Amino acid sequence: MSWRVVVVSSNAKVDYKLDYLVVTTLDEVKRVHLSEVGVLMLESTAISITSYLLCELLRRKIKVIFCDQERNPCGELVPTWGSHDSSARIRQQIRWPPGICQQVWTEIVREKLRRQRDHLLRRGLPQAEMLAGYLNQLQWNDRTNREGHAAKVYFGALFGADFTRTEDCPINAALNYGYSLILSAINREISAAGYLNQLGIAHENTYNPFNLGCDFMEPLRPLVDSAVWEMQPEKLEREEKMALVNLLNHPVQYDGKRQYLLYALRLYCGSLFRALQSGDVAEIRWIGYGQ
Repeated sequence: MSWRVVVVSSNAKVDYKLDYLVVTTLDEVKRVHLSEVGVLMLESTAISITSYLLCELLRRKIKVIFCDQERNPCGELVPTWGSHDSSARIRQQIRWPPGICQQVWTEIVREKLRRQRDHLLRRGLPQAEMLAGYLNQLQWNDRTNREGHAAKVYFGALFGADFTRTEDCPINAALNYGYSLILSAINREISAAGYLNQLGIAHENTYNPFNLGCDFMEPLRPLVDSAVWEMQPEKLEREEKMALVNLLNHPVQYDGKRQYLLYALRLYCGSLFRALQSGDVAEIRWIGYGQ
């Protein structure tokens, strides 16, 4: 089972040799067996990587995240296909009935609002009561946009009444960084299962290649919010980024068992696919977490 998150952060050559990922720097050579790697993050633009290794990473469905000059995620490696029967999966995906997609989306929003409310309760913030009200008011397919109204209250309660998600500040930078890591991990699972990430059930931005991943990740956002709230970052540098990367190794509960988040995301996405195929939202298994 792949579980390691490997981060290469300095000038290095990254290569493949005998089923090992080999990282060579001026000072040392490190090897990690590919069977253990779930995510490879290339944090520096001074890294060279061989095309043979890239092909092997794609074959093994290992997520590769590239960072820009500011060491922020700027892209990821996505396979052309991720399953032997991907053409059949895509045909099924195209035929998912709109009613089932809306039903699953309603449950995703419900779970997100529940997690946001619980997060505020853990912090002892009175706005949790207002989010409980939005949760009770949730309608089919969130037609009254309780998710959007709750977000204004939720972020204002956590980070101050003047805080907005469009502000250029360390808190937003940390939130976006953490969200991008969760999204990348979910994107990997969608591709590995043979589905098209471009075709979301609620998100349908023409210019977003990860609409389905954005749908699936919504209930996981409060996990990042909690970590950033505790961090209260005044900057976003290596220490803060590594704390967020380590969320992928965060222990969580899934279907009554203790799992690491990176692996639980695979099981969670699988349950969403079963719900969309069967039309039964009881198939969905949410990831349990709390900080």
